[in-house]
Amino acid sequence: METAEVSENLWGNKLYQQRARKVFPFLVRQAIIGETIFYSDLAEEMGMPNERNLNYVLGCIGTTIIELSKQKIEDIPPIQCLVINKATKLPGEGFGWFISEADFKKLDTKQKRIVVNSQLSKIYSYPKWQELLKELSLEQPVFPENMKKSSKFGGGEGESHKKLKEYIANNPMVVGLPRSCPKGEIEFGLHSGDSVDVKFLWRDEVISVEVKSSISDVNDINRGLYQCVKYQAVVEAMLGVQGKPKNVRTLLVLESSFPKELVSTKNMLGIEVISNVTVK
Repeated sequence: METAEVSENLWGNKLYQQRARKVFPFLVRQAIIGETIFYSDLAEEMGMPNERNLNYVLGCIGTTIIELSKQKIEDIPPIQCLVINKATKLPGEGFGWFISEADFKKLDTKQKRIVVNSQLSKIYSYPKWQELLKELSLEQPVFPENMKKSSKFGGGEGESHKKLKEYIANNPMVVGLPRSCPKGEIEFGLHSGDSVDVKFLWRDEVISVEVKSSISDVNDINRGLYQCVKYQAVVEAMLGVQGKPKNVRTLLVLESSFPKELVSTKNMLGIEVISNVTVK
């Protein structure tokens, strides 16, 4: 049986039910901002050491939604679909138990994406998530406060920043690319007037990398997250006007550890981060 099939609703004292009551508001937050979230990122934000433990938690939320849909005679979309695998960019196989379109597990990857995207559209457009949390006596989602402007607004620009960029450009493996990937281009100019620290071209995908050295403070790293949002949009637009596929991956690479206070912002923006990179 799938995990989803053996998970009870969230009203109980089992550990996965307690966690489900805490996770639900996080999923509502992601639904409101229109972003999926990786299993690993959600587990980190929840303080769970093993992301596999989310299977029962998400199954519990799915079971609850099915029961509520029947009670209300209303189609409440499967919000647990927002949690996806980092490698496949798809929900777990247990998701198939919650849909009527087909047996999700038997579909090929392309078919799965079609089904998932249809569900994501329903999740993002559903207007009653916060109302539903209130009805269930669950906490409302928490959104991070605005960061203060940093006095070191460009603090990452220096010799250490330059060395880190060069190291990343010469070592595509750091960002998950194979050794055979061509060397990255440093300071790749965008049509918006911005420059991406390092750009890789691998097969039909453009990988944009924003780099922050160890001297960047939390505010500068926060700025880096939003720079990634901009670069993703601009590079997609550049490819679009050329009639090319918009296969773009944008990530933030840090020489230091990622600040805990920015974890929720990172997850809400859907930015991939690689931290603690050592220049060799």
